[in-house]
Amino acid sequence: MMDATALSLQAPRPGEQRTRQRAWEAECIARIEADFRRSADTHLIPMPLPGYPGIDAYFKDESSHPTGSLKHRLARSLFLYALANGWLREGAPVIEASSGSTAVSEAYFARLLGLPFIAVVPASTSREKIAAIEFHGGRCRLVQRACDLHAVSVVLARESGGHFMDQFLYAERATDWRANNNIAESIFRQMQKEPHPVPEWIVCSPGTGGTSATLGRYARYQQHPTRILCADPETSVFFDYYDGLQRGHPDPGLTVPAGSRIEGIGRPQVERSFIAGCVDAMVKVPDALLLAAMRHVSAVLGRRVGGSTGTNFVGLLWAAQRMAAQGCEGSIVSILCDSGDRYAGSYYDPGWYGLQGIDIAHADGQLAAFLQGAPLQSALRHAHAAA
Repeated sequence: MMDATALSLQAPRPGEQRTRQRAWEAECIARIEADFRRSADTHLIPMPLPGYPGIDAYFKDESSHPTGSLKHRLARSLFLYALANGWLREGAPVIEASSGSTAVSEAYFARLLGLPFIAVVPASTSREKIAAIEFHGGRCRLVQRACDLHAVSVVLARESGGHFMDQFLYAERATDWRANNNIAESIFRQMQKEPHPVPEWIVCSPGTGGTSATLGRYARYQQHPTRILCADPETSVFFDYYDGLQRGHPDPGLTVPAGSRIEGIGRPQVERSFIAGCVDAMVKVPDALLLAAMRHVSAVLGRRVGGSTGTNFVGLLWAAQRMAAQGCEGSIVSILCDSGDRYAGSYYDPGWYGLQGIDIAHADGQLAAFLQGAPLQSALRHAHAAA
């Protein structure tokens, strides 16, 4: 039997443990940085707006990331943030409460670092989504009620000795908004040779709030006059919270009983990573209209895009109409968030629209009129503090 003295000699001393941990963290950060250097920047694609002469529109195509969505940037930032804070441990699992693109992207980076990854997802999550997470080496913990995802993730992290990434808390602070090739820096760099290099507006749709925070902070830090517009889907509290804030009675406790039909954006509660001060204006877009916009963008580009991109396009039209009414020429940039191939069984399935009670023909007719300059005001709710 080994005596206590021998055990104490074999066990790593606290200083040795810290040294090993720091060496492992350095190796992980180097792996992530090397992966980043192997990846080209995403494209900035012109988007025709025939009804709005003098206004140039662009989509930042985030679907070309290795994991196919804007969330690739967030996942990379979350892992670097957790490593820099000393929150990850070699061999210990990473947990996230997500059934969508964030989980797919985090699974990718966990595998890159040799870490187990567990996505806590609703039991109703489609087999296709689970397969996408598993493709990158993750596994899923099914939970019956979506409202329990956060609590289950906290318990799972504690019991496993792992780390809960908690995108809805850390999204706005994990990204280095001053530099590090964040999405804002990339947009302004790619716009430098365009006719209107500094956009009048950048349009995004809030999920965690991390992207709007990065865009708003960067524009202010670089002293650009660019304004940030957030387009919220039909079932979400972000718009209502922002509207209340502009009216002087914000309610951070706002909730809605159902989740958004538009995957990846909209939330049933005001998330802590949504920084309203980074946003200059908001619109709330009916789901039927944003899905019509999604189909329009897909037809123009010749490939399927997701519902969040359709939401962004309606916001882009609102900004274009505002500029046209002011006699202003310039540019607007928005985000192509992910590919529509992930939604073959929903947004691109005619049967799904019937189940949802959405009149496709009516929505397509509305959008066609708006594309030619018919005022959007009657179709959208809007709240803004921008001049």
